[in-house]
Amino acid sequence: MTDKRKNIKRSNIIQLAFGLLIIVLINVIGTYLFGRLDLTSEKRYTISKSTKEMLKDLDDIVYFRVYLEGDFPAGFKRLRNASREMLDEFRAYNKNIQYKFINPSKSEDPGERNEVYQLLTEKGLQATDLQVSTKKGREQQIIFPGAIVSYKGVEMPVELLKSQLGVPPDEVLNNSIQSLEYTLASAIKNLSSIHKPRVAFIGGHGELDNREIYDIAQSLSEFYVVERVNIKGQIKSLTGRDSIGAGELVIMNKYDAIIIAKPDSVFDEKDKFIIDQFIMRGGAVLWLIDPVFASMDSLETAESTMGIGQDLQLDDMLFNYGVRLNSNLIMDIHSLPIPLRTGQVGNQPQIDFFPWYFFPVLTPLQDHPIVKNLNAIKTEFVSSLDTIRIPHVKKTILLSTSSYSRVMNTPVLISLAILMDEPDERLFRGPPQPVAVLLEGVFKSNYHNRIPPEIRDNEEIGFLRESKPVRMIVVADGDIIKNQLHYSQGYPLPLGYDQFTGETFGNKEFIMNALNYLTDDSGLITIRSRELKLRLLDMTKVNNNRLFWQLLNTLGPVLLVLLFALLYSFLRKRQYGR
Repeated sequence: MTDKRKNIKRSNIIQLAFGLLIIVLINVIGTYLFGRLDLTSEKRYTISKSTKEMLKDLDDIVYFRVYLEGDFPAGFKRLRNASREMLDEFRAYNKNIQYKFINPSKSEDPGERNEVYQLLTEKGLQATDLQVSTKKGREQQIIFPGAIVSYKGVEMPVELLKSQLGVPPDEVLNNSIQSLEYTLASAIKNLSSIHKPRVAFIGGHGELDNREIYDIAQSLSEFYVVERVNIKGQIKSLTGRDSIGAGELVIMNKYDAIIIAKPDSVFDEKDKFIIDQFIMRGGAVLWLIDPVFASMDSLETAESTMGIGQDLQLDDMLFNYGVRLNSNLIMDIHSLPIPLRTGQVGNQPQIDFFPWYFFPVLTPLQDHPIVKNLNAIKTEFVSSLDTIRIPHVKKTILLSTSSYSRVMNTPVLISLAILMDEPDERLFRGPPQPVAVLLEGVFKSNYHNRIPPEIRDNEEIGFLRESKPVRMIVVADGDIIKNQLHYSQGYPLPLGYDQFTGETFGNKEFIMNALNYLTDDSGLITIRSRELKLRLLDMTKVNNNRLFWQLLNTLGPVLLVLLFALLYSFLRKRQYGR
């Protein structure tokens, strides 16, 4: 019996030593080999290849100060935990990723808290007001669901909560969590990029002036080199010569993308040729074109005006690339309210808001990285477009009106009188009208077989009949990129903000995403197409069976441990009690 016990003891010691040796070996091997296992159905803990490549190139510390610490509702705790998990994932691939979660409301002194709030606002973070339940009742709480990211002495704000008009709070939070990898990775990329892409606003054809594009130009300048270029028939305005070795010079584009923002005058053939050859050399274009001229300025002195088609001489060019802009205006019941004076109360005018059907509010529903989970977008006098079948060109509709829309062909009478009556829903039965399209592929030059030999064969011009793989976006509304000017002081307001309703729309994010997609060669923006399923509890069952689930979750684990202990004790007695 003594020998048997000694053998059992020796066997247990050997097994323990062997187990410890295996653990040590696994840890040693783990220091040289790296791997992660994601068992979720949607691979929510697996970051993309483009993110991994970008993280590997970091040579200095990227520091995230995340202002999502504190006592706030469960939904924001989910966002906080998901942000921490995503940063941990990044850190697993590069130890230069460091972070700290901060509670901006930690101080008991209201003055100190307000100073912190003011500082964060000046740095670019937006505050969110919450109504939370406490022991004292309902209280207002201010949080900043964002982060300040710093790299080599440069800082930038990052909003982690993506606001969306008309979307339930749970879905907004889930969409924000879905976008975390792209949000954080793009911030790192923008801070660490040595060479910024170059973007030019085209001028000389009545395009929006600097004040009207001030906010988007400032926002783009954080990530791009932004310039304004008047072509004026100068063949080298968008291109230049560059050396590729052995003294050989080739014609290269000066810019990665150009923006044509609401021109109102004709493009001559020379300017069109210059833009065409820019595209043939792989240059991306964001076309923001109004096919119909209509203005609210006329309604300030009269109750009606006319919307008339305007010929910019771009139809043949866009048709050749695969798009036709229609000479019409779209009315939509889902529209932006405008203020109108309806009376006088004492010395103060009485202002009421009425939906202006000529200003459709577009809710992006397409599952494309440019518009996925994007806030609603406001437009002004928008038209429809059609796509043309072109070989080797892929077309993706990005934005459409709602099913409650109506197409009005030019000339269109635009009258404030329509605000006085309820809309006849029989006239607003859709279907949804496409207003923005993405074109991707290889395009033929608009001047293929149309130019004389002396131009076609001129080495200084370097005419190309066919493009490299290239992207362009066409939007049938030039005002989508236009920021409002303060109604009394005239300074530019943030793009997407409507000073009359106080609401902020997704126009800026749409333009930023569009330029990112047009110029991105790393595929980083495709991360936005990832979808995480929102698995919400059935609150009816939770409320009806609250006690059962509470007992199951508190007593269940304890009972399982006791059951396992009893079973283990029984098996040991049975094995060694003989």
